[in-house]
Amino acid sequence: MNINISNASGEPIYLQIANRIKSLILEGELREGEALPSMRNLAVELRISFMTTKRAYEELERDGFIESYTGRGSFVKAQNIELFREEQLKQTEALLVEASDKARKAGLSLKELHELLDLINGGE
Repeated sequence: MNINISNASGEPIYLQIANRIKSLILEGELREGEALPSMRNLAVELRISFMTTKRAYEELERDGFIESYTGRGSFVKAQNIELFREEQLKQTEALLVEASDKARKAGLSLKELHELLDLINGGE
């Protein structure tokens, strides 16, 4: 599994891991029922604390992306369409907030931002 973590990022390492695994699930690279690396193996691979990977997996389980079984490991959970849509909406909102901030700093009006979005979407 390809997970890159950055100490320079303002985001905690456990969230970087959880968000990357969420992305892999949402993009279909990790499929329903697929086993995730053990928490210990992932910690060794990333050269981080076992507790950090444990916290990332707990976050993923709490958000409904994985399910864990004692002695068996952690697996990608079947995705609820509403959960998938909600996660995509959350990510879209975050990107739009960032785009809006950049547009405001560049002096773009809301109308110009709407026009740009229409242009990007092929005039739809």
